[in-house]
Amino acid sequence: MAKIFKHLQALVESDKIGRGSSIWAFTHILPNARIGVECNIADHVFIENDVIVGNRVTIKCGVQLWDGLRIEDDVFIGPNATFTNDLFPRSKQYPEEFLETFIQKGASIGANATILAGITVGQKAMVGAGAVVTRSVPPHAVVVGNPGKIIGYVDTKRQSVEPDSTKMGPIRSKVGGVFLRQIKHVNDLRGDLAVTELEQDLPFKVKRIFFVYNVPNERVRGEHVHKKLHEFIICLRGTVSIVVDDGKIKEEYLLDRPWLGIYIPSRVWRTLYKFSQDAVLAVYASHEYDPDDYIRDYDQFIDLINRT
Repeated sequence: MAKIFKHLQALVESDKIGRGSSIWAFTHILPNARIGVECNIADHVFIENDVIVGNRVTIKCGVQLWDGLRIEDDVFIGPNATFTNDLFPRSKQYPEEFLETFIQKGASIGANATILAGITVGQKAMVGAGAVVTRSVPPHAVVVGNPGKIIGYVDTKRQSVEPDSTKMGPIRSKVGGVFLRQIKHVNDLRGDLAVTELEQDLPFKVKRIFFVYNVPNERVRGEHVHKKLHEFIICLRGTVSIVVDDGKIKEEYLLDRPWLGIYIPSRVWRTLYKFSQDAVLAVYASHEYDPDDYIRDYDQFIDLINRT
């Protein structure tokens, strides 16, 4: 592996720089900062003491990395991206310790984006140029705007289900075990009717039914996987987008009619977002509530899939 490259006009006080890294002109790195291997740190970058930068990280011009920042491997940070480490800063007044901010493996931060202190940007997430990120970003999410809002998920194919009263059987997803089903429905002058025949339409015995409603449009629900529980979800009113992920394939579906439901088996990660203002979801569950049945960390989910 190549030696460290330090431009003659860079001020590098740290000796904790990985081999193969390049540090360009007018960059200043303080003594206790830690930089991994094969990083590229462009002009006019400042890196404070309590900063950890992983391997193969790219940091473009005009970025400052303040105490408390933890950057994992293969992260891209665009020009003039701004990080903070104190939510209520005052001149000459310092907290006992600065908040830690985590940018996880493979994430990208666009030019001029602002990242508030104490949050996590998840694996392979993408923060758009100029976004102001005020809360943690889930893995693979695409965030834009001020305040930052999730508009999609990377490597996720959006699928559509066209209304067709003749297709009452399951519509299979490429995500393992997931399918959509149009349940029986009738439209006439007296009003519309949709019917779920539990034993015919669902591949499990229903133990619990719950409803989700009044979710602000910018909020995200789900973001977990179940070890045992199976679910069938119908959007009774309004619309919602659901991303399903089996660890290899991710697909996104729009639930936009009260007679279209999606079956999500155990060990499939689910994320619900883009709630319309009037959205009401009915969720049929195969088990009673058990907090130990949830996995809410994406890395733990991938580990479970790899082990089984």
